[in-house]
Amino acid sequence: QVQLVESGGGSVQAGGSLRLSCAASGYTYSEYCMGWFRQAPGKEREGVAAIDSDGATYYADSVRGRFTISQDNVKDPLYLQMNSLKPEDTALYYCAAGTHLCTRCSGGYCFLSLLGADYAYWGQGTQVTVSS
Repeated sequence: QVQLVESGGGSVQAGGSLRLSCAASGYTYSEYCMGWFRQAPGKEREGVAAIDSDGATYYADSVRGRFTISQDNVKDPLYLQMNSLKPEDTALYYCAAGTHLCTRCSGGYCFLSLLGADYAYWGQGTQVTVSS
């Protein structure tokens, strides 16, 4: 049974930083994608960042250059380093894990999926609140 547990959320002022962690248990796939998603009140869930077992990463435009996803190997926690936080980053942040690689290609450009349907396992979420 796969379980994902997030931690590291909190309240910070705009411009501050937080590092989220996701500990996975029972997750034994050798080829996989893991990612971070977020959902703000009244808004749809959106993909933030993804990483695969080959070390490739992909970010949503809204966080590229400010957030960094990392993981040394499948047995280590998944991290999301969030810098230069903005009030619009306020949301419940979820860790998610898939059962296979999640590369998608469009117009000759390939990237990791930030679609929730490509991820089979989800954590309960950790709240991030950024004040102005």
